[in-house]
Amino acid sequence: MEESKRIDKWLWEVRVFKTRNQATIACRSGKVRMDGTPVKPSRELHPGNLITLHQPPMTRTFRVVDFPSARVGAKLVPGFMEELTPEEEFRKLKLINGLNFEYRIRGAGRPTKRQRRDIDLLKKRWKE
Repeated sequence: MEESKRIDKWLWEVRVFKTRNQATIACRSGKVRMDGTPVKPSRELHPGNLITLHQPPMTRTFRVVDFPSARVGAKLVPGFMEELTPEEEFRKLKLINGLNFEYRIRGAGRPTKRQRRDIDLLKKRWKE
């Protein structure tokens, strides 16, 4: 395979981003770091590089293993990158996603003003 590849292209090929343009924008905005330094989209990657991606509310960390020749399927991604993100980051994401969900009986309609206040109060206490 290749010895190096552009970071934006690699992030797209291993399905971290849905489009290459999204990967480029993330690099330009400083959300992608390689070995602790913000990178431009044209930065060359080599096997073993450590990549940190800040996607609020979590920060993901990867190690480059190899370079695919084209965009790969989800099942093949572990052959090209090693996920080093701590489990607590995934738990934090799951918790935040759970906070934004209120179960309502189907057909019950929109919550009343009083119900909405109760929901907001519950969310506020849960975050503390």
